[in-house]
Amino acid sequence: MTDEYNRFPRFLRLLEQRSVLPLAKVFVILVGISLIASDAWMTWNARVSRLKDAQIETSNLAFALAQHAQDTLKKADTILVGLLERLAEEGAGPAQLRRLQQLLGVQVVDLPELQGLFVYDQSGQQRVTSLAAAPSVANHSDREYFIYHREHADRQPHIGLPMRSHSGGDWVIPVSRRLEDAEGQFAGVVLATVAMDYFQRFYSSFELNEKGAIALTLDTGTVLVRQPFQERAIGTNLAASPIFSEYLPKSPVGNARFVSLLDGEARLYSYRHLQGYPLVVTAALSQAEVLTNWRQDAYLQLGVVTLLALLLGLLGFHLIRLIKGGLNVEAQLLAARDTLESLNQRLEKLALEDELTLLANRRRFMAALTDELQRAARYKRSLALIMMDIDYFKQYNDMYGHAEGDQCLRRVAQVIKNGQKRSGDLAARYGGEEFCLLLPETDAAGAQTVAEQIRQALEASQIVHSGSPVGVVTLSAGVHAFVPAGEAEGAAMLMHCADRALYQAKAKGRNQLSVFDVSLFKQRL
Repeated sequence: MTDEYNRFPRFLRLLEQRSVLPLAKVFVILVGISLIASDAWMTWNARVSRLKDAQIETSNLAFALAQHAQDTLKKADTILVGLLERLAEEGAGPAQLRRLQQLLGVQVVDLPELQGLFVYDQSGQQRVTSLAAAPSVANHSDREYFIYHREHADRQPHIGLPMRSHSGGDWVIPVSRRLEDAEGQFAGVVLATVAMDYFQRFYSSFELNEKGAIALTLDTGTVLVRQPFQERAIGTNLAASPIFSEYLPKSPVGNARFVSLLDGEARLYSYRHLQGYPLVVTAALSQAEVLTNWRQDAYLQLGVVTLLALLLGLLGFHLIRLIKGGLNVEAQLLAARDTLESLNQRLEKLALEDELTLLANRRRFMAALTDELQRAARYKRSLALIMMDIDYFKQYNDMYGHAEGDQCLRRVAQVIKNGQKRSGDLAARYGGEEFCLLLPETDAAGAQTVAEQIRQALEASQIVHSGSPVGVVTLSAGVHAFVPAGEAEGAAMLMHCADRALYQAKAKGRNQLSVFDVSLFKQRL
């Protein structure tokens, strides 16, 4: 019997010995810990990803808010410049002032963002107003903006401190310019008051959850507008906030995470300084609200995984005691690992692919764009982007129904996908009926050729669309290509330029493409 026993392999003989049982128990325990640790690692990565997505969301929101504020102030300032020229050319006689008052009234009616337009002489006495009834207080020499222009000779527009209007008691933001006589001496102030309620209505249209916040401030930190509205916050100075004390001095655009000085809420912030005006817009989301769904999923997943680990341990110990089945346990763990890896691969594919069109989704596109920008900057190669939008798609949905609309999106997506000529090209659905095609190592001429091929291929596919002037489904495209000079030229710049070109193509009549030119920044599309 001894000889037969010795003929068994060594590892089988070890299994018969009691000394292997403690090792098997340690192994089972380590597997359970590994399972929990693996889940914790994936859960943490999901948290990082959620915060990153939220930061991108605030960055895009800050960009939109900055553009809105820029346009609003530009309109008011343009009127003030015209007002100064008119006073200089026509003078300030009674007849001229009567005509001027009528003109100001018309301009305020046409621009809902304006509360009023005013002209004051060097003593602060009101000369002209756009209001039908004169304010109860006609002298404004004690106002901050009047004092500023009286003491400063610069001719740039001045954004003053928020104030209550004498004409109605509403909160307004003053935009003013210095009025000078023929010798260049102070002769008064021209003033446009922008209704704060105009900004409040615009800001309230954004979904920020319960503790999100939007703010428009002077670059000194003084709050002009805040959403959600808190009257006590108007005029509050946030110069001690990290945005103004740390981040803004280093860069006019950026992201930050810190606790708000106003309400003590930890938020994800994105800020942007306006070009040409001493203003800063900030968009923020509550970190706690951003992570609410993640936290619920994490607790549930951790509980399930912990339960599975405990059950696995009990089963392992039971099998060890009964059949010394260490090898079977290992095989089961390997199978479980393979299943988890397969599931992760499926989840990863679903997370990066648009379910309807099977193109890359927006998340995958943004990740690829970041990588290609870095590669193009490193090797000094051109990177091109085509932004495409289906013409009259809303009419298509209205006429044929959403089911046919989805089928139309799939067919258009296939045409665009066929435009991928190289392995590095990436077609993606950016959102709704908008698509994009990323073309590494491609200049503007090459991208224009690809875009035109896609446009012609879609038109040739003859997807009937009676709501379109040409009778078939078509698309418009915007093309931009450049060689990034460094990290400062990022995804937002490339996408914004291609998007401007797309709007240019739409403005020209659709079913065509437009290549970005810097002159588009000067046009109102």
